Amino acid sequence: MAAKPDILGLIGETYLSEQEIAEKVRELGGRISRDYDGRELLLISILKGAVFFLADLAREITTSISLDFISISSYRRDRRQEGGEVRRVRFLKDLDQDIEGRDVLIVEDVIDTGLTLNYITQSLWLRNPASLEIATLLDRPYRRLVDLPVKYQGFTVPDEFFVGYGFDYQQKLRNLPRISHLNI
Repeated sequence: MAAKPDILGLIGETYLSEQEIAEKVRELGGRISRDYDGRELLLISILKGAVFFLADLAREITTSISLDFISISSYRRDRRQEGGEVRRVRFLKDLDQDIEGRDVLIVEDVIDTGLTLNYITQSLWLRNPASLEIATLLDRPYRRLVDLPVKYQGFTVPDEFFVGYGFDYQQKLRNLPRISHLNI
């Protein structure tokens, strides 16, 4: 039986410090507070990676908020008869609240191609919210495959693997207070 690698040994150089993250979250919370002043806002987090960002962002927003969560799964389905694989998304956990007529902000940890988030936003628009916006801590707009309006962007980052502040490696290292490179 092969020895398990020392998971802590995979933590690389710090990419974003606790202070840099806190400053950006404070800035985003201030912008969101101004934009939704006097209105109630529903923050929706996509489990699991965005939970740390959601918690800190919620504490920085000064207007009335409520929280809800969704969980999704991406999977591939073999469609050889029709030519190639088809990528599918499905909800594992849906919202607990009705969003009709409400101001909704999707809080995401990172956006790459935007395909999964596009599916989520299209699904949520069908529920008739008053507004639907997106906030992300990390963004890779150069990888976008769909036109996805992201109103609140934290940091534009390179196409690298990270751990900490919600980002994981094999469901571990999410709890680091900073974002570090992953050495694999």
